[in-house]
Amino acid sequence: MDIAALIPSPDTIPVHWIWFKVLLIITFMAHILLMNIMLGSAIIAFFNGLKKSQDSSTISLQKDISEKITFVIAFTINFGVAPLLFLQVLYGNFFYTSSILMAAYWLSIILLLIIAYYSAYIYKFKFEKLAFARKYFIGLTVLLLTITAFFYTNNMTLMLSPGSWTKYFTEPSGIILNLSDPTLFPRFIHFVTASVAISGLFIAITWQKKKKSGTTDADLNIKNGMKYFFYATLFQVLTGAWFIISLPGDIMLLFMGKDGIGTMVFLAGLIAAVLSLIYGFKNRVWPATWSAIVTVFFMVIMRDMVRTAFLKPYFAVEKLKVVHQYSPMIMFMASLIIGIAAVIYIIRCALSIKTS
Repeated sequence: MDIAALIPSPDTIPVHWIWFKVLLIITFMAHILLMNIMLGSAIIAFFNGLKKSQDSSTISLQKDISEKITFVIAFTINFGVAPLLFLQVLYGNFFYTSSILMAAYWLSIILLLIIAYYSAYIYKFKFEKLAFARKYFIGLTVLLLTITAFFYTNNMTLMLSPGSWTKYFTEPSGIILNLSDPTLFPRFIHFVTASVAISGLFIAITWQKKKKSGTTDADLNIKNGMKYFFYATLFQVLTGAWFIISLPGDIMLLFMGKDGIGTMVFLAGLIAAVLSLIYGFKNRVWPATWSAIVTVFFMVIMRDMVRTAFLKPYFAVEKLKVVHQYSPMIMFMASLIIGIAAVIYIIRCALSIKTS
C-alpha cells in the first residue's frame, strides 16, 4: 500500500510557516513547564502522603501543594490550547488523522481531566478533614493525569508513524494505540521523570520564598525539593539516553555528528543538564532553575527536530502553501498581549488578597 496516499492534503496557511513554528516552540515550552509542575507536584504529594511517619515538614509540603495544584491544572490546560492550535496549523493533516485513529481515548481525555480536577479540589478544600484519606484523592488525580499524559504521548508518536495508520482497516473503532512504537515508552517515562524534577525545583523555589517570612520547615522542604530535582534529573538523563537509542538510526545520528545543528543542540542540552545536576547536588536553587530552563528549551528544539525528521519522507512545513492574510495574525498577537496582561493583573490581585 502507498502510505503517502493515506495522508490528507495540508491546508493553506495565512503567513510564513516560521511564525507558527516559533510560536509553537515558545507556547509549548510554557505549557510543558506548567504540565511538569502539575503532574510532578501531584506525584510528590501522593508519595509523601503514603509515608507512615507524617512529620510537620511532610504535612506542610502536602498542604502547600494542595493550595497550588488546582491553579496549576487550570493554567496548564489553558496554556495547552495555543501549542495545540499551532500544531494543527502546521501538521493538521497528520495530527487530525492520528486523533481519529485513537478517537475513543483522545475524547476521553476531557472526562479524565474533569475528574482529576474535581479530585484535586477535594484534596485542597478537605485537606485537614480527610487526614490520611487525602492520599486517595491526590492519588486519583495522579492516576488520571498520568493516563492523560500517556494518551497524549500516543497521539504525538502516532502522528509521526503514517505506516501504522493501516491498522485502521482492521480496527476502525478509534481504539488504536501506538504500543508497537519503540519510542513510545521511553518518551513517556522521560516526560514523567521530568515532571518530578521540575516540580522538585518548583517546591524549592516556593519554600525559599517562604523562608524569607520565617515559615517553619522551609529549610527542610527546600532540601527535599532539591533532592527530588537532583535524583529525578539524574534518572532523566538515563531515560533520555534510552529515548535517543530508541530512535531510528538515521534520526539518532542527526544528534551524533551527522547534522551539525542537531549535534550542537544535543550537546547544549546535555551540558545544561549536567549543570543542573551539579547545582541541584549543591542545593543552589536559582542556578539550578536557570540551567533547567535552558535544558528544557534545547529538549523542546530537539523534539521539534525529531518530528521534522520522522515526517521528512512525507511532508515538510516549508512546502505549505501561503495565502497571505495578515489580519488573523495581527488579531492573535493583540489578543495574546492583552490576555497575558490580564492574567498577570489577576495573579497580582489574587496574591495581594492572600497576603492582606
